[in-house]
Amino acid sequence: MINLLRALQFADGQFPSGGFAFSWGVESLMADGHITRADWPAFLAGQMQHRWAPHDRPLVAYAFQAAHDFPALKALDQLTNALSIVSAAREGSLRAGAALLSTHARLGTPGAKEYRALVMSGEAYGHLQVVTGLVLAGAGLDLPAALAVSAHTTAQSLGTAAVRLGLIGALDAQAALQKIQPDIAAFIVSPLPPLDDIGSFTPLTDIAMMRHPFQAQQLFSN
Repeated sequence: MINLLRALQFADGQFPSGGFAFSWGVESLMADGHITRADWPAFLAGQMQHRWAPHDRPLVAYAFQAAHDFPALKALDQLTNALSIVSAAREGSLRAGAALLSTHARLGTPGAKEYRALVMSGEAYGHLQVVTGLVLAGAGLDLPAALAVSAHTTAQSLGTAAVRLGLIGALDAQAALQKIQPDIAAFIVSPLPPLDDIGSFTPLTDIAMMRHPFQAQQLFSN
């Protein structure tokens, strides 16, 4: 029961993970007229299928499994950095990872303080996916629960951004989230790809994040 309660705590939108500052391309997509309220369910499903499942999920899982092996975590961090070809996404991952790591260090989560020291010294990057796996393992969750937290917080972050931008309503966000839960559950139990096969394919969102610095008005950091 304690693990379930902790998973609910970490997946809660009020948990100070730093994710509120990022739209992950939603702001620019909306500004450029590439996404509407009617598009939201399909957009969210696509982000989870083509980015979270093949990219974030295995990185979180491998970091979870390597939670007590800092050299392996640093190698995963290097891989994550190499895969982050869009600078806005890379910087967002680093900032969100730093915020999450700082929160867990202050909470006393095993491994967080030590890895944060490596990040602060420049020995590790501290990308969000790697930090997520590390801290959720340290908090005592099992791997399926950790992946569920990662998936939920990713989808929730996108939905929250869309609501704050006025693209959708709060009920729209919840309906879309509920609709994709069976797919997320299937992703969680599917085999992990080898490290060399990790990647994502969300070109429209990537381009939107590249365009974000040139938007006249910016509510989010990417």
